[in-house]
Amino acid sequence: MAKATDIRAQKNEELEGRLGELKKEQFNLRFQKASGQLTNTAQFGRVRTEIAQIKTILRERRSPATSKAAS
Repeated sequence: MAKATDIRAQKNEELEGRLGELKKEQFNLRFQKASGQLTNTAQFGRVRTEIAQIKTILRERRSPATSKAAS
C-alpha cells in the first residue's frame, strides 16, 4: 500500500490511472470471493484503503475551498 505522501507526489492523470487499476482489482477480488477462489481476504482492505486515499487526494485538489484554506 502506498503512503499518502507518495500518492500526493503523483500527478492527477497518474492517480486516475491507478484508481482505474484498483477498481478492476477490486472487481476481480469480488469475483474470486464469489467463486470461492480467494485465499487472501486482507487484499480487500488494502485495495479499499488505497482507493479511498486516492479519491480523497483528488477531491482535495479539485475543491476550491481547500486552496482558500491553505492560503
